[in-house]
Amino acid sequence: MEWDPPDTWDRHRAFLGTLPASLPAKPKALLVISGHWEEREFTVQSNAAPPLLFDYNGFPPHTYQLTWPAPGDPALAARVGKLLEGAGFETGADSARGFDHGVFVPLKMAFPEADVPTVQLSLRADLDPSSHLAAGWALAPLRDEGVLIIGSGNTYHNMAVMMRSMHSGRSGTIAGTDFDCWLSDAVTLDDTARRDAMLANWAQAPGARAAHPREEHFIPLHVAAGAAGADRGIKIFDDHVMGAVESAFRFG
Repeated sequence: MEWDPPDTWDRHRAFLGTLPASLPAKPKALLVISGHWEEREFTVQSNAAPPLLFDYNGFPPHTYQLTWPAPGDPALAARVGKLLEGAGFETGADSARGFDHGVFVPLKMAFPEADVPTVQLSLRADLDPSSHLAAGWALAPLRDEGVLIIGSGNTYHNMAVMMRSMHSGRSGTIAGTDFDCWLSDAVTLDDTARRDAMLANWAQAPGARAAHPREEHFIPLHVAAGAAGADRGIKIFDDHVMGAVESAFRFG
């Protein structure tokens, strides 16, 4: 797409492109929690060959012709469901859902060969932070089975502010720096209990609701953090786009 400035997303693209090489081994499978799928209960994508779900409107025609034909993994989907149910969660399965753009856009950059089996897990519609942390705890064994757990969203997602910045061409003040500083401190703590407590109460953080008027793009991080166990988070990327700061974190 055409952006002003043209290099708006170049740093994001470069970061995602280097992600596989930064891992200790090629993942056997990917489990992705995207900010674009919510269900009453945690629901896992169970089809063997998910299509792409173009869940956006008003974009250029070529953006509806993208491909990313990664296979699904019904066995992994079943394993995810059992782990969550074992932790007391109600779960569902969806054998028809495709990969939404919170999955195929970043993974098209990171895994362009689309050769790693991929399963998507929904958020639970209440977006309760403690429950999503607990879901991550339940899913932690997958990490020892070669599954890379990815929380796909944004650390800043106030689209009204970002769109105003883009259309006005303003530079200078970057939105979200207060929340990003708090989040970076929280995620990189070596005290797991304190980290989880801070994430559970994220809405009390400086600039929290300015960064996330609604938290669906933030809560995927809670699942990844819960699955991290005692692993300390590391900030591996930040960038300024559309007048706001965006960051990425890794555990392990």
